[in-house]
Amino acid sequence: MPAQNPTYDLMLLLDTSAEEEQRSKVLAEAERILDTNGATVVSKHDWGVRRTAFEIRHKNDAEYHLLQFQGGPEVPAALDRYLRIADGLVRFRVIKLRGREGAVPDLTASASEPVASEAPAEAAPVERL
Repeated sequence: MPAQNPTYDLMLLLDTSAEEEQRSKVLAEAERILDTNGATVVSKHDWGVRRTAFEIRHKNDAEYHLLQFQGGPEVPAALDRYLRIADGLVRFRVIKLRGREGAVPDLTASASEPVASEAPAEAAPVERL
């Protein structure tokens, strides 16, 4: 059994046509489920309204939210039970991050700014035919 609980990403795509109260209720309930099941919220990211890659339930855009948390295997099951029946939600996904030791990366950092712990990537040799 691992000494530390695994880290998960909870990606929520909220319906932009739903009322603001309904969208905030879904977020609050997801955070409450995390809290009551002993999970620790590592970070929260609000990515705003974005176009979806493809149409989902006749909708072309959604309000994106990412919650990163650490918890046991019962936490994704509890989230799944609630989010499957929640109104105001277009789609959700819980992803277990593998191979992550130590701190969870800060996704708010700009992609152009190199992270101090990352070494510059060396270009692989190109084989020409």
